[in-house]
Amino acid sequence: MDQIDFLRYTIEVLERLEISYALVGSFGSSIFGEPRFTRDIDILIDLPETKVSPFCSAFPPSEFYLSETAVRESVRFRRQFNLLHPGSGNKADFILPRNTPWSGSQLSRSIRIQLLPNLEGSVASPVDVIIGKLWYYSEGGGDRHLRDIAGILRVSGALVDRSEVERWCDDLGYLDIWRQVTATVEDHDDISESPDP
Repeated sequence: MDQIDFLRYTIEVLERLEISYALVGSFGSSIFGEPRFTRDIDILIDLPETKVSPFCSAFPPSEFYLSETAVRESVRFRRQFNLLHPGSGNKADFILPRNTPWSGSQLSRSIRIQLLPNLEGSVASPVDVIIGKLWYYSEGGGDRHLRDIAGILRVSGALVDRSEVERWCDDLGYLDIWRQVTATVEDHDDISESPDP
């Protein structure tokens, strides 16, 4: 199962079970910006406890690794959990929205787009993909996240509500980083290619 088939299968499960979700992270930034390879697929998911069992049953242990115990704990404590396809090494990181104004409101701003031939899906808004990338960078995630943001601004800049980005950055403490990225893009310079950690 290659990564595209893995993504298609996962999204079809979420759609069939009517679970709210949005692609985020580097997959999200590749949709709006400059594509790059990423080993993991990050998915923001609002998984109610009542749907944990059918969700886990959709990924049979003969083909996938998914701990129902870990999923239940993640839902309860709003933590991340992982889905693995050992045969291919593909992995999805499912992220539960936290009880904060930005995190808790992301899914309400997600948009539907054509992800693949014959597959429509939900992706976080460009604003939320950018804020997520700023969060990853602030947590020591490396300059690749700033390059991803620069790519979004170059490719899909007209779709980015910069005043909305600034509002969230001001609230979350990312304003200086955001202004550094926008200045770099406006100067047509590249974000430094320092090695990823």
